[in-house]
Amino acid sequence: MPANELTDVELLLRGELTVIGRMPHSSNATLLCSITHDERTERVIYKPLKGERPLWDFDPGLHRREVAAYRLSEAMGLDLVPPTVLRDGPFGEGSVQLFIEHDPNLHYFSILESRDDLHDPLRAMCAFDIVANNTDRKAGHVIVDANDHVWGIDHGVCFSADFKLRTVIWEFVTEPLPEFVATAVARIAEDVPLDIAALLTDEEVTALVERASWLRDGKHFPVDQSGSRYPWPLI
Repeated sequence: MPANELTDVELLLRGELTVIGRMPHSSNATLLCSITHDERTERVIYKPLKGERPLWDFDPGLHRREVAAYRLSEAMGLDLVPPTVLRDGPFGEGSVQLFIEHDPNLHYFSILESRDDLHDPLRAMCAFDIVANNTDRKAGHVIVDANDHVWGIDHGVCFSADFKLRTVIWEFVTEPLPEFVATAVARIAEDVPLDIAALLTDEEVTALVERASWLRDGKHFPVDQSGSRYPWPLI
């Protein structure tokens, strides 16, 4: 990258946001925007705090969990969550995430069935969701870009101190963790970076370490003994 070229994160932090419209089928305000700085323009997803609906089991501030999920993915070295930052926008503080162009018909189930070459990123996402305690990994929250990079989106209901995992990714149960996944998990079991901890409560940080340690020590993808840890709808 040339020295004067903006990184994605720099663009998200410094660019001017312009709302294009609201994304359909979203329970909270999820706004498609353009962002421009100098001569570069991209599309982004802006989720303002003011657009959140109250939840009984999560305090206001789901946008901060979106940012924490990106930072967790980076700290684990998995590159599963699109660049996401915390900043002000047209409707106040919110998360701003780089929009990933993708085919909406290609989701977790279709990737699993037709793309054996992308199963390792799915394994990584399975581990990521356990560590992050993702309560909403629907199939449609797994997408693939034009370069065959697998991304996970919509992480506003992660990181609860209580174990609330709900995911469609159960195909890898009992498999040993691949070495790259085990290494990623161990990083969080040993240390939660301050920029993640700053977005969570002390109880949530402690639980994050405990989940990572449990997965690291188990060395295998766990089995859902309850058979009920699925989101709804599945896609």
